[in-house]
Amino acid sequence: MEDASDIEAAALVSLDGFIIASALPEGMHEDRVGAMSAAILALGERAAAELGRSSLTQVFIEGADGYVLLVEVGGRAVLTVLARREAKLGLVLYDMRAAADTIAEILR
Repeated sequence: MEDASDIEAAALVSLDGFIIASALPEGMHEDRVGAMSAAILALGERAAAELGRSSLTQVFIEGADGYVLLVEVGGRAVLTVLARREAKLGLVLYDMRAAADTIAEILR
């Protein structure tokens, strides 16, 4: 997050919805972020499989005030990021995938 000013918050969440690590703004509930991240990832994986899109690589949610991006981490976790409305999404996703690869190695 220090190198990517477009990222406002991030959380690493286990597949069962528990926060492994986070940098969330004050007032944002970790338990809710964890539960929603795991549920969104599971639903995205199911939709991708059922609709013949193979395995899920990312989930992208656009809101009026910014983005929620989720990337699967080595089959063991999900990296969730909140990005600013004006974010350069390609760079954010590039940074997320690099971080996810590094984290996946650690979680092995």
